[in-house]
Amino acid sequence: MRATLVWGLAWAALLTTFGSCRAADLLPASGKYWVFIGTYTGGKSRGIYRAELDAKTGTLTEPELVAEMKHPSFLAIHPSGRFLYAVGETGDRHDSGSVHAFRLDAHTGRLTPINSVPSQGGAPCHLVVDGAGKNVLVANYGGGSAAMLRLREDGGLSDEAAVVRYHGKSVNPQRQEASHAHSINLDPTQKFAVVADLGLDRLHIHDYAPDTLALKPVNRFLKLADGAGPRHFAFHPREKWAYVINELNCTLDVLHYDEQGRFQIVQTVNTLPEKFRPGYSTAEVQVHPSGKFVYGSNRGHNTIVGFRIDPTNGKLTLIGHQGDAIKTPRNFGIDPTGRWMIVGSQEGDQVVVYRIDGETGELKPTGHRAPVGSPVCIKFVPKP
Repeated sequence: MRATLVWGLAWAALLTTFGSCRAADLLPASGKYWVFIGTYTGGKSRGIYRAELDAKTGTLTEPELVAEMKHPSFLAIHPSGRFLYAVGETGDRHDSGSVHAFRLDAHTGRLTPINSVPSQGGAPCHLVVDGAGKNVLVANYGGGSAAMLRLREDGGLSDEAAVVRYHGKSVNPQRQEASHAHSINLDPTQKFAVVADLGLDRLHIHDYAPDTLALKPVNRFLKLADGAGPRHFAFHPREKWAYVINELNCTLDVLHYDEQGRFQIVQTVNTLPEKFRPGYSTAEVQVHPSGKFVYGSNRGHNTIVGFRIDPTNGKLTLIGHQGDAIKTPRNFGIDPTGRWMIVGSQEGDQVVVYRIDGETGELKPTGHRAPVGSPVCIKFVPKP
């Protein structure tokens, strides 16, 4: 058990030094990663699936069901690599969804259920584990709230929780009639928790300390454009830059922030190459492990958009759009080496592998695809 923990912590430390390493240096001894896939269940899906990625070739095995549960739409991996957490995206503004804990065997890729607890709000849609491995933080879309859930030493979820609820509305009467917390993220120093609220066009900024069971409500927030609908959020791995993708108006905001957690918008770019059309929306945003590129997903337009990051100020320049073999791209994952992107093609019922050009950031089709029903989240764990 201790050896597994040490190995997991060494992996986490290695990833923080990506900028000074070659991709080959980050490969696990096996040269392979487990790929865990969260889904919407019903139809062709029954829960969480697992495939195996060969990080040298980009080939992907056919996914297998490893945990049967309802709507595990977002997953998070414990920093030790020993546990996996999933939301159960059920409930509404009045009924809570759930968060589930699993023991993860990195040698076999097996998941063993530990327990589940209420998410403290309806329709939980995003979660993260803090860097200390002490808490799970979850955003409840339907409940308009965020929660901090304490972890037990065995990786299970305790009954201890802290909750903050948001109130108000914005300009879109169909989608912004109330708060809709769509993601929660911690900055690299773990001092701030940022909640992207689609319903209020705001980023809620909370002071965070892993030993204090509280998401301290503070009078700090960033107001985005009316009707933008902030959805997902990504911090740069080393610089004081962050990126928020806006679901409703298909834009991406570049943010600068300081040590006090004060954020400001310095650039807004469109995620589409053409005029916005009704029915289009965005979903995911991620920064490449090298810190050189940012990617976002466009639903309706059915593409992944790439941007190059200016190393002096964090601003973005368009690389291009890639849409080969994807329909309704939801979440995607960039493997820890930075070589491969796996995209969840939600309405295509498959995951699709692209190769990332390390110099230009361009996405290039590999032809590698694997069937899985309604994939919406991709996470990687090294295979020893």
